[in-house]
Amino acid sequence: MDIEDVRSDLIEEQEALDNIVSSIKPMQWDLDTASPGWSVSDQIAHLAYFDNAAALAISNPSDFQRSVEELLEIFSRGEDAESSILSSYRLMNCDDLLEAWREARLNLADKSSGLSESSRIVWYGPSMGSKSFLTARLMEVWAHGQDILDALGVQREETDRLQHIAQLGFITRSWSYINRALEPSTIPVKVILESPSGDMWEFGPEDAEETIHGLAKDFCLVTTQRRNLEDTSLIANGDAALEWIKIAQAFAGPATDGPV
Repeated sequence: MDIEDVRSDLIEEQEALDNIVSSIKPMQWDLDTASPGWSVSDQIAHLAYFDNAAALAISNPSDFQRSVEELLEIFSRGEDAESSILSSYRLMNCDDLLEAWREARLNLADKSSGLSESSRIVWYGPSMGSKSFLTARLMEVWAHGQDILDALGVQREETDRLQHIAQLGFITRSWSYINRALEPSTIPVKVILESPSGDMWEFGPEDAEETIHGLAKDFCLVTTQRRNLEDTSLIANGDAALEWIKIAQAFAGPATDGPV
């Protein structure tokens, strides 16, 4: 897939979540989600803030870096940087918040339209290649969308856009160890997944003796820490495979554990 495919799939995933939240009742925006202290509104606010941040990182890296320094300053004072990020959005009603997210998405779509395959974007950790950068945004909207779906008690029809997230889950294997100050395992693991359309996706060396297999949706849910391994169809064959999937973390930030 080229970068335009990733960008197009990101926009479609955002629109899919928009279709869900635009149809819920105002009181449902206040429902608690699995993220402690976060409502459905907060999940959308988080997406809006970081879609705008991503657009800024692409268009003006210097201004973006200053915004990062401001957040680090808040953190160094012992304050909650996430609350600072969400504070202005928490003053909005649900209609205004939805519109703010839509504007943020358009901002990101506009700024990302000029990215090339070789572009690199500064971010909150190391800089990222353009495809990985947009894939991470797609993963974010899908994962936070799952938090919203769980709060609402509804299901969504999954699509093969999950391939981006599954690949991200696979390539972040070493990161999952490094982020916990652990030595990454060098034992090859092959991941074999059934896609929503019924196709089979494979990641990893063909001759790997250890494997993880199951539904692509479940692999994405576990690597984004939205489900416990035991609550999915995934089967890990081998000690290294099991060790990895139990600590898998496809997103940036401090090491965290998924649901118990």
